[in-house]
Amino acid sequence: MTSQDEAAGVIREVLEAGELEWSESAEGVFDVVLPGERKLKTPVRLEAGPHALSVHAFVCRRPDENHEGVYRWMLERNMRMYGVAFALDAVGDIFLDARLPLSVVTADEVDRLLGSVLSYADESFNVLLELGFATSIRKEWEWRLANGESTANLEAFRGWLEQPAPE
Repeated sequence: MTSQDEAAGVIREVLEAGELEWSESAEGVFDVVLPGERKLKTPVRLEAGPHALSVHAFVCRRPDENHEGVYRWMLERNMRMYGVAFALDAVGDIFLDARLPLSVVTADEVDRLLGSVLSYADESFNVLLELGFATSIRKEWEWRLANGESTANLEAFRGWLEQPAPE
């Protein structure tokens, strides 16, 4: 059995034990959905390659505005994170990404890594939305209020939404 096969076996065991929603789309390639509170679902791909475990988790789409503020926040946050770091894909969507040697793939480490992904995606979600989508969120809030629609899923932003828009 190769290190790659052993790593894939460890990942399978962790995913089964964690009772997570997951599938194995190809040998050693796992698509996992982590349930959160702010970000309700974080899709994650784990890939046990020949030399490394790759982790790729979608956080949010490319910001509409304030790119410098969003990217600065992510880079500063990267300095305090375990195992993963914020990254951008070719279109500017935001991910959490990691590459780890297969030698560190243990059940405890995979569990810790998935916990980090879930924690960072969930903790960061509203901040990233506020920094990168404030104008859209404010327009949606105002439209819902004007039309008597529910604002329940915007409650996390109520504090700054109820203040006058900056000029």
